[in-house]
Amino acid sequence: MAVIIKTSLIVALILYFLSGTAYLLGIKGRQDKLLRAANITAIIGALSNITALAARTIMTGRLPLTDGYEFLLLFTLVSVLLYLLYEKLSKNQQGGSVLMIMAALLLATVFIFMPQQHGNYSPLMPALKSPWLTSHVLSAVVAYSAFTLGAALAFMQLIKKNSSEDINVYRAVGGGFVMLSISIVLGGVWAEQAWGTYWSWDPKETWALITWIIYAIYLHVYRSKGWRGNNANIMVLGGFILVLFTFFGVNYLLSGLHSYG
Repeated sequence: MAVIIKTSLIVALILYFLSGTAYLLGIKGRQDKLLRAANITAIIGALSNITALAARTIMTGRLPLTDGYEFLLLFTLVSVLLYLLYEKLSKNQQGGSVLMIMAALLLATVFIFMPQQHGNYSPLMPALKSPWLTSHVLSAVVAYSAFTLGAALAFMQLIKKNSSEDINVYRAVGGGFVMLSISIVLGGVWAEQAWGTYWSWDPKETWALITWIIYAIYLHVYRSKGWRGNNANIMVLGGFILVLFTFFGVNYLLSGLHSYG
């Protein structure tokens, strides 16, 4: 299974990178055939990503939701799927190049920092043997992925110096904010059952709250103050940097109750 997982992820990484490159060249040259090829390549990459997750599930005998390696694979996949859904609904490929390159980079971190994890896994910690695990982690995955889509669209707007996608950035961030709120609440309920307290100011809890506050401010000023353009997009990108730190920085630089996640 480890060979299948590793091979599938290598294929997904390459296809995501090729898709991102094709989106970039297709948008720049206004080549519809290249954009269609980029879309198909992204779909095949996602299928390869799914294959890796399915093999991981068979190998471990449980859903791939229990450590940073599995979260990263699922985070990458859902980010790509959300983008493909966005493209299908909006008929807009502006964020494709950025998001697909980001997906490739996320998978690259697996090979750089977690190469031994393809075939390794540990028994579940007692705290993770909970019915709250699936809903808490999946809501966090969807939140992170929606923020990734929002960041990709915001970045493209900064580069192109326009605000035509402001509403879609807002929708992506709004969806991510709702899911992050759900994840935090579910995590609090789970924490109370596991450790006897809803909130312990664990590093991941703290940084997730900071991220939540930044996005809440963005959503508030967008709605109430009509905040648009570069400043709003920069704030969205700042929030996404916090998302990345909440995952990578907290998981691998700081210790706490979520050190296994």
